[in-house]
Amino acid sequence: MNVVDLGRRPYLDALGVMESVRDQRIRGEIDDTLIFVEHDPVYTVGRTRGAENNILNPLDVPIVKVARGGDVTFHGPGQIVGYPIMALPEHRHDLHGFMRGLEEMMIRTLGHYGVRGSRDDRNTGVWVDGAKIMAIGIGAKRWVTWHGFALNVDTDLRHFERINPCGMASSLVTRLVDHVHPLPSSASLKTQICAELRSWWEAWTAPVG
Repeated sequence: MNVVDLGRRPYLDALGVMESVRDQRIRGEIDDTLIFVEHDPVYTVGRTRGAENNILNPLDVPIVKVARGGDVTFHGPGQIVGYPIMALPEHRHDLHGFMRGLEEMMIRTLGHYGVRGSRDDRNTGVWVDGAKIMAIGIGAKRWVTWHGFALNVDTDLRHFERINPCGMASSLVTRLVDHVHPLPSSASLKTQICAELRSWWEAWTAPVG
């Protein structure tokens, strides 16, 4: 699995990179790739019907409609956003299973730092003490995944007060800095995310039988 770290980028710039990498993966020109990025502040709106209604007061933060599942969310400084561009093998054409795997990857990552993450049967993502710490929204083209996950590390949670994130109350969002001390570095978190994603992916995509 290749890893590309774009640093901090405006959302549309990163989206262009993501689309290019996705298309290269579809053509078989590159291996599976995980893109890391930290976005300038932006609200993104997924394909869920009526998602725009969950934007309350965006002020000067731009709004972008995107071709992923899910509702509205915020991306900005203090998040680790990961876009796994992965070709699902024929025996794993299962987007729900892929999302469950991203949840498992992050639960294991948080556990490495002594933070207990969990799932919510009604909503995708990873939760800590009843609040969402990682959001997931993916798309697929020719069974190659794109878009991905966003982990709130030390994000300014006031941005979530201007929307109903994923259709929920903004009070149901949390961040890592409020659950662990000292806060792990971004480099440490990315290294752990890569290790856990590789481990889960290799097991999940292993040939059956």
